[in-house]
Amino acid sequence: MRIVDLIDKKKQGNELSKDEINYFISSLVNNRLQDYQTSAWLMAVWLRGMSAEETANLTEAMINSGEKIDFGETGRQIFDKHSTGGVGDKVTITLIPLLAAAGIPIAKLSGKGLGHTGGTIDKLESIPNFSCRLTIEELTKQVKEIGVAIGQQTGNLTPADGILYSLRDVTATIDSMPLIASSVVSKKIAAGAGHIILDVKYGSGAFMKTPQDAVELAKLMVSIGKHLNKSIIAVVTSMEEPLGRAVGNSLEIIESIEFLKGNIIKGDIAELTYDFALLALMQTGKFIDEKTAADYLKELIHTGKALEKFKELIIAQGGNAEVINDYSKFPQAQYKIEVKSETNGYVKRIDAYKTAYGCKLLGAGRDKKK
Repeated sequence: MRIVDLIDKKKQGNELSKDEINYFISSLVNNRLQDYQTSAWLMAVWLRGMSAEETANLTEAMINSGEKIDFGETGRQIFDKHSTGGVGDKVTITLIPLLAAAGIPIAKLSGKGLGHTGGTIDKLESIPNFSCRLTIEELTKQVKEIGVAIGQQTGNLTPADGILYSLRDVTATIDSMPLIASSVVSKKIAAGAGHIILDVKYGSGAFMKTPQDAVELAKLMVSIGKHLNKSIIAVVTSMEEPLGRAVGNSLEIIESIEFLKGNIIKGDIAELTYDFALLALMQTGKFIDEKTAADYLKELIHTGKALEKFKELIIAQGGNAEVINDYSKFPQAQYKIEVKSETNGYVKRIDAYKTAYGCKLLGAGRDKKK
């Protein structure tokens, strides 16, 4: 096979065979491709799309491109939640400590910012000395010891996705359903999760602009799960406006801490966090009654157990846990400008994309492959 032939075949809108996809991914991870060839292939996929079978084969090839985490019997209870990307979306950071405090083991692989959307890794690493660079052995050990770990892709875990992920970000090929679906699902399955919930966003601040597109992407990822014998639940939610009241890495961590302290009891962040947590408790069989489960989750916040679990996570991954009570420990902006309204009124709408784009111009994203 020749890579140029595979690029041309996809450019013409033809379907790649499983062997051809495996050859492409193998060439990618074994450094037999130039970035310009991979970029051309990505653009061909973006323009021509992929069938459901192609996407499932691509996902499987990406999973098999590296090691897979095996938690043994514990793996059946391991939970992971993933968002397809949004603005001000810190629900992963509020949800993970809450579920870990509820006794659900969490092994989560997250990514850096992609396009205009914020990355969970970038947000967590705004905590001084916090590191998401865990080896597979370190991640597995931490889950067994404290019940939760959040890492980024290592060179050995879905390495093909790591390469494609960084190139998609700088080649305008992010918003491709097959590429999004294969990236998300490959990481989740390779990380050994037995229970997976996907938050599929639509709207101004999401890659999918309409509810219809989000539903199509959700169905695609669920179908990939079935193809690979994994149970995946997908939930479609709105990203027309930023979530919560803060956008930006350390600011979103602060808002997450405020939720875990019990200071945010209303609004979209609280609502989505509790909704996903409730779904997780039901999916993992911890509860069968929603009212009892909901009361239990609020008690974990009220008693400080969820906040304590977040503190435990920070310490385990080398971070400075003093940030929980002293926000001045976070990196501070060089310039701060307060904008005041000259008249009374109401904010009718905040455009999620424009807000995110502004953040990226201020340095909260990337413009080059890293």
